[in-house]
Amino acid sequence: MPTFLHEARLKHQNWLDILFRNVTRLSAFAVLALLVAIIASLLMGSLPAIKAFGSHFLVSAEWNPVSEQFGALVPIIGTLVTSCIALLIAIPVSFGIALFLTELSPRWLRRPLGIAIELLAGIPSIIYGMWGLFVFAPLFGDHIEPWITRLLGDQPLIGPLFSGPPMGIGVLTAGIILAIMVIPFIASVMRDVFEIVPTLLKESAYGLGATTWEVVWGVVVPYTRIGMVGGIMLGLGRALGETMAVTFVIGNAHELSASLLMPGNSISSALANEFNEAVGELYTSALVELGLILFFITFVVLSLARLMLHRLGRREGQAV
Repeated sequence: MPTFLHEARLKHQNWLDILFRNVTRLSAFAVLALLVAIIASLLMGSLPAIKAFGSHFLVSAEWNPVSEQFGALVPIIGTLVTSCIALLIAIPVSFGIALFLTELSPRWLRRPLGIAIELLAGIPSIIYGMWGLFVFAPLFGDHIEPWITRLLGDQPLIGPLFSGPPMGIGVLTAGIILAIMVIPFIASVMRDVFEIVPTLLKESAYGLGATTWEVVWGVVVPYTRIGMVGGIMLGLGRALGETMAVTFVIGNAHELSASLLMPGNSISSALANEFNEAVGELYTSALVELGLILFFITFVVLSLARLMLHRLGRREGQAV
């Protein structure tokens, strides 16, 4: 190849490298700029409510559009409680599903079950909400809630959590629907990370006389704990921001109750129900501040998850 052609080709490749580097840099800064713009718009929209209520907005349970008195305590508690209920149910179920698919299931059954889990993850949330309202809530209110109330309603400490009339809809129902929604996500991630465990490690443990339970807790879980935490955080993020399914079954009541069987509210459901009907600057600003609070909660949760993953990564290979 002539020298001038070789130099021209090198120059062309150099320009392509510069272009590629600048495009990727611009993309990264565009994401950061979009994040800053979202935060700025939420702050600007919530300024009237922040000036009117201050920090009292976070601890007040009152929500009265007529008198323009607003508080975020009920939606905040509803968001956190439903997400916690969802994780308490979804984590062990997802772990069991992933463990069965990777360690115990016959080979002919693994693929159909895996496809079914992935299909569940693709169902729109409004379908879960409609199913929860028209199918699950009536069955839950007629058959499960009375049994829960009889069994736990008179117990000390936990009794107030399971008292009240069996209405079917409520915080507990919303948490169960959320659990059903996030199980496919967590189970899929756990299954994928369980499958990357080297077969040699498991066979060595079995060769030393370990049982399946001991192999799981002694080999599989330590090897995949970072991926497991990542899957759980993915499910938590889905639960915190879920809107339509929760709106259908939580009851949408701005009332603070100790019972999980009573109707409540969440930040996302409050926004979905009331934003289009908000009249007045203060009402709209209070709803925007709810969105800002949800953004902050999600940001804190993801930051803590990232910190946890970082610490787990630093401990890899160390004695536990």
